[in-house]
Formats: sequence, C-alpha cells, structure tokens
Amino acid sequence: MHDPVVILFYKFARVPDPSSLADSQRALALSLGLRGRLLIASEGINGTFEGTRADVEQYTSALRRVPGFEDITFKESVGTGDAFRKLEVRVRPEVVTLGAGEFDIAKETAREITADELDALYDSDEEFVVLDLRNEYETRVGRFENTVDPQLKNFRDLPGKLTEIGHLKQKKVIAVCTGGIRCEKATCLLKREGFEDLYQLKDGIHTYMQRFPGKHFKGTLFVFDNRMTTPVSDVEEREVVGRCFSCGAPCEELYNDDTVRPSEKYICCSTCVGAHPDLRPV
Repeated sequence: MHDPVVILFYKFARVPDPSSLADSQRALALSLGLRGRLLIASEGINGTFEGTRADVEQYTSALRRVPGFEDITFKESVGTGDAFRKLEVRVRPEVVTLGAGEFDIAKETAREITADELDALYDSDEEFVVLDLRNEYETRVGRFENTVDPQLKNFRDLPGKLTEIGHLKQKKVIAVCTGGIRCEKATCLLKREGFEDLYQLKDGIHTYMQRFPGKHFKGTLFVFDNRMTTPVSDVEEREVVGRCFSCGAPCEELYNDDTVRPSEKYICCSTCVGAHPDLRPV
C-alpha cells in the first residue's frame, strides 16, 4: 500500500436507519480498498480506517455528504499498510459502550477545551486535574502530567468507579481520551453525578499530541489497530513512560496473555519476554 494513512473519526448524530447506513458505508469502504472498523448505532458512528491517501480522501468527502455528518472531524496518522487485517462494519446499540442509559449528547456533554487552551492551562498557576477515561493499559504507555487514572479495565466500568473519583467533584477536571468520543458520553454521566467544574479535551489526546508533540503528554498513544502505539508526531527525544512489568525497564512493547479471559495486556521488554511463554505480540 502506497502512502498509507490511518483516520480516526466519530460523530454523535441521529441515524434513522443504522442497518441501511452500514450497508452503504461497507460498500463504499470496500470499493476504495479500505480496511478497519466502523460501528454504527442510532446515536451516531465511530470508526477508524486505513488506506492510501487518495482513497481516504475519497471516503472522507463521501461521508461528509451524508446528512448529519457534514462537519465530521477526521484525525490522521501515518499508517503501515497492515494496521488492519480486514474491513468490519457493524451495527451496535452504542458506538462506544458505557451502559449508563441514554444521553442527549449535544445538551449534556461537558464544555470543550482546545489543545491550545489545555496547554495554556498547564503553563498557568491554576489548579486542575486531568481525568483519563481510557483503559488502564492505554495509560501505562502514555499520559498527561497531573493525571488521575481511574484504572478502567473497560470504558463501561466507569459507572462503577464514580465513588472512587467522587473527591474530584470539588476540583477543576479536564476529561481526556484518545479522540474525544469517550469524553463526550462520559462527561454527560459525570455532570449528572455532580461534577460541576468539568471540561473535555476537544478532539482528544491525538490532537494535543499533534499540536504540542513531546510537551505535557508523555509517552506514546495506544491505538486499537495492529500498530498498537503511535507517537502521532515525530519527536526526536520522546520520553518513554511505559515500564516492563517484569524488570521495570523503560519500554512500550505490548503483549497479550490469552491464558485468562478476558485476555490481559502487559508491557514487556525484549530481554524479559522470553521468560514469559504465555505472552504473545498484540
């Protein structure tokens, strides 16, 4: 694949007929040779695809012609040509599963703060905390300074963590996630639970890393494809925050242990991995 590009995108918008949209999107992606995943529900869409730049641009233009998705945002990173093995387009009850009931995202979600505003906040004297709403294995390879990590095994675990993070209700909280979708839904729940001084990072960690590479976000970004992690932007002296679970050495290589269900992800260095035969590359 020449000049492979990976795009990450989502939008909460009413989808009257998710199955029909899934059929048309599947046909479009197949015609362009795209691979990746697209989830469609009555609440919107959530996807990530890899393809050549020309094919990706055709896809993004076509999606923006679908009513309700005219202003959808696409985040882009360099692909490998094999970030995904196949194309999957599925209809689901939720495009990101929280399991906390229905929300009016447009009305209930927290106010957005841009990457520039968050960077300025770090450089100010104002007190705040970053609430990372990604899974705990994602935060192990990269995270913002001043992060509170609720140690989610899955995003749907957040409702069960509300008591543990209740002390943050009196603080200024910036919710963050990879591209923004988890924050949009989670902050609806958090506001209902009494979080008042609550904001979300517009377009997610991905956009901050592109705008301010190597600054207040340390490490690398976990992605749900065969790359597993990406620095998003080239940084000559990027800090590695991941640590080998066995010896503690700095590293970012992720492995699965499939001897348990659900499988567990571990960071392991090349020196130690041979001593753990249950680990396989993710």
